Amino acid sequence: MARVSDWNPDTYARFGDLRLRPALDLLAQVGDLPDGDVVDLGCGNGAAGPTLAKRFAGRRLLGVDMSPAMLTAAGKCGCYDHLAEADAGQWVPDTAPALIYSNAAMHWLPDHVTLFPRLASALVPGGTLAVQMPRQYGAPSHRFLRDFAAEMFPDRFDVKGWTAPVANPVEYHRLLSPLGQITVWETDYVQRLDPANGAHPVRRFTEATAMRPYLERLNEEEAATFVRRYDQALVSAYPVEADGAVLFPFRRVFFVLTV
Repeated sequence: MARVSDWNPDTYARFGDLRLRPALDLLAQVGDLPDGDVVDLGCGNGAAGPTLAKRFAGRRLLGVDMSPAMLTAAGKCGCYDHLAEADAGQWVPDTAPALIYSNAAMHWLPDHVTLFPRLASALVPGGTLAVQMPRQYGAPSHRFLRDFAAEMFPDRFDVKGWTAPVANPVEYHRLLSPLGQITVWETDYVQRLDPANGAHPVRRFTEATAMRPYLERLNEEEAATFVRRYDQALVSAYPVEADGAVLFPFRRVFFVLTV
């Protein structure tokens, strides 16, 4: 029984400031560009749109996402010249862009070995592919989801042979360095999460993203049991500070490739 049919822009925006910080850190490493459009690939609710529009004023800014709800939210910022509903893994630009910028989207897509070279080949000469992805899969916030789902609902979740969808930074450097000038780095953000009414603060953060693939395969009763166990486990992994907040380390990997 599907519980989640589309992304919820309001839930995703709940920690908008924390989600925007890595987007800005990625953009800060993008240098001068040749002529051409700027593409926000997996633009979501358009959080990075205002900054992209300001930084690249005078260029066409295109937003691509497969979520109608997110595209509606992105349209409200008034930053994009065009918004397209498309699967980022299959998307092909009409004309070669100067920048393909993707913040916290490509980890949802498989086969990075094929995907990133294909995107790089779509750029104009001298263009840039800039990508940021969470790499949190070994942390309790994400490991609990995987382990509990497999233990509680083995008929729907089989983690045998599971591999993380995001590789380590060295692998991306090896993959992309033959294609141009590459910079790869990784950052652990220590995020302070405010107290959350009726939930562990980390669950409030992950329920908009990492929890979605699990919840959409559970019915209401199953989901409630799953969430309750997850909340209880998070208390030990991410204890509450004296002021009621929680400190939540979150790892992200970045690369900027100029072809």
